[in-house]
Amino acid sequence: MSTAPKAEILELAQMASYQEGSVVSRQITKAEAGNVTLFAFDAGQELSEHTAPFDALVQILDGAAEVSISGQPFQLTAGQAIILPAGQPHAVRATAKFKMLLTMIRA
Repeated sequence: MSTAPKAEILELAQMASYQEGSVVSRQITKAEAGNVTLFAFDAGQELSEHTAPFDALVQILDGAAEVSISGQPFQLTAGQAIILPAGQPHAVRATAKFKMLLTMIRA
């Protein structure tokens, strides 16, 4: 899948559609130093607990989600963000349909 066009205004929340019973992702941009990915989660869908070697920023664009970091749950809604610390287990669960932008910088 190609990344989003450069030097154009992007309507991020419109770039991935909800699909029943699924998690949809779309790569917005990718570089050696990091990447930005848009996700659309149907209600009840999740990314199971895992770790990553780099910090990542999760920005909620639409809806609501629970983000757990090292077992501590955080409730987020549209307009809120949280940083997932490198090396700490984290998971994401859709408490309602939601869209998020995930930014990972490899440094």
